[in-house]
Amino acid sequence: MSRFLEECMEYIETLPFRIIRLTEIHNGVSETDEDVQGNPCQNAYSVAKAFTMTAIGLLYDKGLLRTDEKLCDILADELPESGMDERWQNVTVDLLLRHRAGLPGGFLDIDTHKSSEFTEDYLKYTLTYPLAYTPDTEERYSDGAYYLLSCIVEKKSGLSLDNFLWKELLHKLDFQEMAWSHCPKGHAMGATGLYIHSEDMAKLGLVYLNKGIYGGERVLSEEWCNIAVERGYAFEWDESRTIYFKGGMCGQKLIVAPAQNRVVALQAYGANSNLIADFVRDYKD
Repeated sequence: MSRFLEECMEYIETLPFRIIRLTEIHNGVSETDEDVQGNPCQNAYSVAKAFTMTAIGLLYDKGLLRTDEKLCDILADELPESGMDERWQNVTVDLLLRHRAGLPGGFLDIDTHKSSEFTEDYLKYTLTYPLAYTPDTEERYSDGAYYLLSCIVEKKSGLSLDNFLWKELLHKLDFQEMAWSHCPKGHAMGATGLYIHSEDMAKLGLVYLNKGIYGGERVLSEEWCNIAVERGYAFEWDESRTIYFKGGMCGQKLIVAPAQNRVVALQAYGANSNLIADFVRDYKD
């Protein structure tokens, strides 16, 4: 086991919570330690958003999608016949990626609300729900934005979000089993409900750490990696701009530490993942 994993797990033992497992990829070598035995596939919760954002990047790289494209143009055939706020016409892919589309905070949270609250047609429910603010005037974090991005990926690629990712990326990353929650109409949720191994979660971080290279092969453009990290598409920097990360409910965290050439993936249930991120940020090899 690496010194980092040993010391990080020793640190976690001093904290008032347990984790399930921790994966480190350092200088290209992946190692995992398990604290509490659990199923290999765990819900990554909002870490799923980093995978959805990456699917958008794959379409961008293929020239099939621009971030300034408008939602209503892309989903023109899927729009409700009535009940839409006219301000939806100004919502772009970029605004959805940055949670600036006008949706209320916490909207379409399947992790805390019953599915019946959203009707059987989540897309219609989302697009006819009253906007909370004029697009691009505020930032309010919601799962609804990334559900819409999932629908955009499906429309542009002809495949569901998860199938598109398998075809274009996950197979190249040698992923093991993976499952993604879908709405009643069959669209992958995009924002949450992604069940994966911690080792595979870390592989996505490695792609961004290496500016789109995995196993010596380019799987994502350097341009998209830079755009995503700098514009805050799913990932966010810590205050010192030493690490960037994507967190998820109940303690999930994907952490990229460029100066250390390290990626860390945390699976937990009830952990304070910010403390783990601080440990990674301050770690000295």
